[in-house]
Amino acid sequence: MLVDGQQILCTPGGSKGAMAALDKMTGKVLWQSKEFTDPAHYSSIVPARINNTPQYVQRTEKSIVGVAAKDGKLLWQTSFPGRTAVIPTPIVKDNEVYVTAGYGAGCKMVRIGPGNKLTTVYESKVMKNHHGGVILVGDFLYGHGDPAWVCQNFKTGAEVWNHRAFGKGAIGYADGMLYCLEEGSGTVVLAEASPKGWKEHGRFKLDPQTKIRSSRGRIWTHPVISNGKLYLRDQDLIYCFDVKAQ
Repeated sequence: MLVDGQQILCTPGGSKGAMAALDKMTGKVLWQSKEFTDPAHYSSIVPARINNTPQYVQRTEKSIVGVAAKDGKLLWQTSFPGRTAVIPTPIVKDNEVYVTAGYGAGCKMVRIGPGNKLTTVYESKVMKNHHGGVILVGDFLYGHGDPAWVCQNFKTGAEVWNHRAFGKGAIGYADGMLYCLEEGSGTVVLAEASPKGWKEHGRFKLDPQTKIRSSRGRIWTHPVISNGKLYLRDQDLIYCFDVKAQ
């Protein structure tokens, strides 16, 4: 869910409207996106101002959309070749929207022009992020792209570099550095957010680790950095590390 002013935004999916806005004080339904009725998947809603219009950007398995913040009216929509589960949150910069998903789906960037005219800037398999997230720093995207960690040019979609010597996982960012958590081992790497290549500045392994995780489970919670603290979670265990620069 997203709290934006007096509204709570959510994505229930379905025939009454895939997206909904509730009054945050009463829970009253303010609007549902009646023109957009896809089943819900796992992405988070992103507030945006595109072509000077306040809106909410969301994506489902097969669609990427923008709906008006005031009433949920569908402003624009484009297709996406997702499958199974579509999870990473859209990235919005100015009037451009970037999405990616795993299970071989790949990535796509669209530009929303005047009158909500849509142009596909690129669509490729450079980034195929499952659920660990993608970070935009300047003009470059960073994330795990199955089977490697990838730096991708945001404007062109071109691969800048890839790194295969660290396993799949989730990503966080602060102060020019990437915090990458390997989902299988619980190893955390600090690396530069740089288009020049993967450059580590240290690593450690979470210890202890949970004893209640399913045999099929991994460490999927994203790293969170706030006020100089790094927060990580493994099921019933939460870790906090002081990472503030001295």
